[in-house]
Amino acid sequence: MKEKKDSTLHEVTQNLNQVLESNPDLLAKWNSLTPLARNEWICWITMPKKVETKEKRLKRLQEDLLDGKRRPCCWPGCPHRNPKNAKWFK
Repeated sequence: MKEKKDSTLHEVTQNLNQVLESNPDLLAKWNSLTPLARNEWICWITMPKKVETKEKRLKRLQEDLLDGKRRPCCWPGCPHRNPKNAKWFK
């Protein structure tokens, strides 16, 4: 997989984009994040296999960002960007 110049790998998903566009405050917080932080959130949301888990994480992203959190809590990091983090996802 070829990396982009800013070292991020994940694109904003359609459901995340809809959530961001529906809430101007949330979108402002999202835009204030670094590309790497946005990548971490996207990976954290899309990584689970169950749709229910993805939906819960999308809801939590909204709450956490509006509360001022800049990264997912208790997340070792994107295993797609840093292979050393893959050990946490076996």
